[in-house]
Amino acid sequence: MTTFPGSPRLQKGAIVGLDPFNPLASVVVFQYNPETLSRTLKMQATGGTNKGEALRLSGPPEEDITLDLVIDAADQLEQAEFPATSMGIYPALSSLEMLLYPKSALVIANEVLSALGVVEVIPPEAPLTLFIWGAKRVLPVRITQFSITEENFDPGLNPIHAKVKLTLRVLNYQDLGMASAGGALFMAHQVVKEVMATIGSVGNISASASLSGGL
Repeated sequence: MTTFPGSPRLQKGAIVGLDPFNPLASVVVFQYNPETLSRTLKMQATGGTNKGEALRLSGPPEEDITLDLVIDAADQLEQAEFPATSMGIYPALSSLEMLLYPKSALVIANEVLSALGVVEVIPPEAPLTLFIWGAKRVLPVRITQFSITEENFDPGLNPIHAKVKLTLRVLNYQDLGMASAGGALFMAHQVVKEVMATIGSVGNISASASLSGGL
């Protein structure tokens, strides 16, 4: 299907796990951008009961993002493209799932240390995960809920169509530390949001003034 030649190129959303030891393991560019994106914000108040403390904040709000993804191999299968021809969408699903798994090498190393009598072992750490939704929203996140519904399969039982529901908890500078890469990204996001809020407020004031002048 052709599109109007003057239409802007649609940006693709993505979830990227920053793993220096395997940088390509968890790079998921959305095949189809979700039609809706739900966000829930919960204010973080200090909880103080002293007079005059009701408006004090302990930090940025807790934010959860929920979205549904569709992953499909139909186009790749029609063009006989690898890896869809032999693996379906298994690689794409695995890229998402690996954001929740500890690295196998570290798990094995910890098991060896435990067998040798070492009491303190290195706890596994997930890669810094980024939710990318346009240039204005590049957010460090943690996947808190993840469900996959595999609907169609090839002769080798590889999934070729699936629906994925994700819930992401946005990590802020209090979670990650202001000096960390993730903390700096969140602060940059907050500064952009402050600029957008100012632009919106100025626009509302101008619109209100125009309406008042026309009455």
